[in-house]
Amino acid sequence: MTATPDLTRIAAALDRLSPPPPAAADATAHPAYVWRDGVLVAARAFAPLRLDLLHGVDAQKAALVANLDRLAAGHAAQDVLLWGARGTGKSALVKSAVAHAQAAGGALALVEVAADRLATLPRLFDAIAAVPRAFAVFLDDLGIDAAADARALRSLLEGGAEARPANARLLVTSNRRHLVQRDMAAQDNAVNARDAADDQLALADRFGLSLGFHVVGQDQYLGIVRGYAAAHDLPFDAADAVQWATRRGSRSGRVAWQYVVELAGRAGKAV
Repeated sequence: MTATPDLTRIAAALDRLSPPPPAAADATAHPAYVWRDGVLVAARAFAPLRLDLLHGVDAQKAALVANLDRLAAGHAAQDVLLWGARGTGKSALVKSAVAHAQAAGGALALVEVAADRLATLPRLFDAIAAVPRAFAVFLDDLGIDAAADARALRSLLEGGAEARPANARLLVTSNRRHLVQRDMAAQDNAVNARDAADDQLALADRFGLSLGFHVVGQDQYLGIVRGYAAAHDLPFDAADAVQWATRRGSRSGRVAWQYVVELAGRAGKAV
């Protein structure tokens, strides 16, 4: 049966509204990927800050780099939870540490997975299990509000019938130390409140490496600004930098970087 012109036009319009899924990228060819619509898509631009530009997180930096070096070498490595105040460098450190491992010759790639795509992680693991390369699977700004999501992630980390492949480890950032939103009412109504609290803590316990990030003081904030400004040959005034942070309502690595971007813009430079 031949389609009528009207049906043909409708079908074409639907195709435009629902484009075909992206083609899968070569899992051995790119430094970073995005897990999108069930396939690995090469990240358009992976250019994180140099690791030495991240100030005030030396202990976290050393621990994460050592763990990723082991993963890239095919040795035993931990899943990592990076938790703490917003803007303190958690996400920046993940990307910079992966790039550092790559520059050192490590066979390692970053795969970013949206926080609302937890259910698709088994498909990702299937896609990369046989690839002769290590993968740091990055879930940024994760917060678990539903009990089902918490159980699913616990199973992926440890205890599931099908373990994740040895060449993949999770790197998760969160503003919450224990990932799961504490429901005090549920604890109050529980038969055993301690059991309810322990269940919430159990998810964070599945990560072999937990790195905390904290709000910085003024001196540390100015040190971060100084490091960024020196790297881009930008003079700055400490009082102006403090005023910038005061207007923003916080002192953090993110605010320091935004201030340096402002300095570069004032000077007519790119960063």
